Amino acid sequence: MSDDATTGTPFLIDAGGDPGTGPRTFADGAAGLEAAGYDGIFAAETKHDPFVALTAAAMRTERVDLMTGIAVAFARNPMTVAETANDLQLVSGGRFILGLGSQVKPHIERRFSMPWSAPAARMREFVGAVRAIWSAWETGEKLAFDGEHYRHTLMTPFFSPGPNPHGTPPIWIAAVGERMTETAGAVADGLLAHTFTTERYLREVTRPALERGAASAGRDAAALGISVPAFVAIGETDEELARAIQATKGQIAFYGSTPDYLPVLALHGWEGVHEKLNAAARRGEWKTMGEHVDDEMLAAFAAVGSPAEVAAQLRARFGGLATRLSFSASYPIRPELAGQLLAALRTA
Repeated sequence: MSDDATTGTPFLIDAGGDPGTGPRTFADGAAGLEAAGYDGIFAAETKHDPFVALTAAAMRTERVDLMTGIAVAFARNPMTVAETANDLQLVSGGRFILGLGSQVKPHIERRFSMPWSAPAARMREFVGAVRAIWSAWETGEKLAFDGEHYRHTLMTPFFSPGPNPHGTPPIWIAAVGERMTETAGAVADGLLAHTFTTERYLREVTRPALERGAASAGRDAAALGISVPAFVAIGETDEELARAIQATKGQIAFYGSTPDYLPVLALHGWEGVHEKLNAAARRGEWKTMGEHVDDEMLAAFAAVGSPAEVAAQLRARFGGLATRLSFSASYPIRPELAGQLLAALRTA
């Protein structure tokens, strides 16, 4: 994606996150983020349903893209997701992006009481089923999706909303591992990278896997989006920056203790750090785990410094690689700093 001629920004800049305070408060915040100049707003699925939060946000905004980042696919079925996404596309006037993720086996089976198997293959089929449902509504042709995991063969005119005047929403898939990334390349419109990633992992593992998946389906990987939620440790004073660094190291340590994310560390030769973090997590040493993350690891995962310095690092790392960028912080960023960072990215 080339630089925008007006802003000079090599990627769209998104904001948002966890609507943990509820849909109404999330919608109020969305209006403010649109006014601040962000290109998109995403809602995660934690304490509240992201579709509800974004529906509320759609009623309070006019310009920004609205994305689930992510909605848990396997907690639902393709028909319910197709209906909800279609409605949000209507409510938002064509600004909705359906971001789907698999979650992990314990949550799917024990929190949602839903089946878990072959997540990459199941996700591929899930997306295919959603698109088949949308196609049946668009064309009026018989719904005939018969897969290994999902089967949708009944759609009468009474239950069909018909064609969406804004078209069908894009579908993006969250992925860390190579198989799910290949799936995104084969069937999705974009990839939602995890916060626990590095420029090197994106270039050497993620991008090639996305290209392999696209090639397997006869698609052009260059047409697919990549969204990166980048760690930022930002501050104007030494004290403020030190707090941001400490919090960011703690969050990196939290993710680094999880076996699912070991491949990212292994690429850098940090398997030993994972072993220490995993052992510390088993002992419940959450508050001190960040001590295992040194400055080299911090610099690989996070952009660190003043707003201008962080903006320069983000441009250098992700310009020409990411098409959408957002900021990930496990500490409160002052609105003034966030505004300066956004302005620095726009005007560099």
